[in-house]
Amino acid sequence: MFKRKSCLALLFICLICFTTNNLRADQNPDWTTPMAPYRIAGNLYYVGSRDLASYLVTTPQGLILINSNLTSSGPQIRRSVEKLGFRFSDIKILLISHAHYDHCAGSSAIKKLTGAKYMVMDADVPVIESGGKGDFQYGAHKEMLYPATKVDRILHDGEEVRLGNVVLVAHRTAGHTKGCTTWTLKVLQNGKNDSGKTYNVVIVGSPNVNPGYKLVNNPKYPKMAADFAHQFRILKALPCDIFLGAHGSYYDMLAKYARLQAGDAMAFVDPSGYQGFVAERQKAFEAELARQKQTERK
Repeated sequence: MFKRKSCLALLFICLICFTTNNLRADQNPDWTTPMAPYRIAGNLYYVGSRDLASYLVTTPQGLILINSNLTSSGPQIRRSVEKLGFRFSDIKILLISHAHYDHCAGSSAIKKLTGAKYMVMDADVPVIESGGKGDFQYGAHKEMLYPATKVDRILHDGEEVRLGNVVLVAHRTAGHTKGCTTWTLKVLQNGKNDSGKTYNVVIVGSPNVNPGYKLVNNPKYPKMAADFAHQFRILKALPCDIFLGAHGSYYDMLAKYARLQAGDAMAFVDPSGYQGFVAERQKAFEAELARQKQTERK
């Protein structure tokens, strides 16, 4: 069940990272503190920090990395990949959740080191290729900019990314950014308790309305409110067994990791937690939208 403490932790993170006078994202210690990499299920692994999530999907034809995180995150991600016994140079595809500094700033370096093909949702491509300058909210904030990186494949809503025997589906769940992407895939749990059952994995991009986001009469993003509403319809419709996200705090990662370490192979199977998270975030969005509409009428 989605816990209230998760909501409070998530709100705390958002307030730290997206106030009007932002500090650099990499000054948040939970985003830079290393964490031991681990297997979530089947061929899906965690290679991020204590809160900035980065995922590795392995195939016989190479590796897929989801989220490059901060400009300083590359060495940490590389150590995690290699500690798991894989070669960093085998990363063939690089994906992201959305075009904010904390999830994509390391892409340029990782792409250069591995030669990976960088694939990004269409509406986020101008932001990525401008190094963040094209972002509707943070484009003028120097602390939110990052190395501009050429995108190799422009993705569209519902498109598949394939490598070997793995298929990931890119769902455009916009609002937080114009091309915010939620990824889905299927994995075999291969745990001792379940005889290799197949599970639906959902990696949520972000359903958060950041402080300062203008949902009503926003000339830089007129469809923001409509996109958020559409996002929640999409998220609620996705089948989910294993609930993950762009931040570990979305899905109580540290608590679930502790359970995994204690021998619970099913620790990350949490469909009710996913439903609770989506419902709570939708409620927060609707409350903020109502507040802004009321303010506009005054």
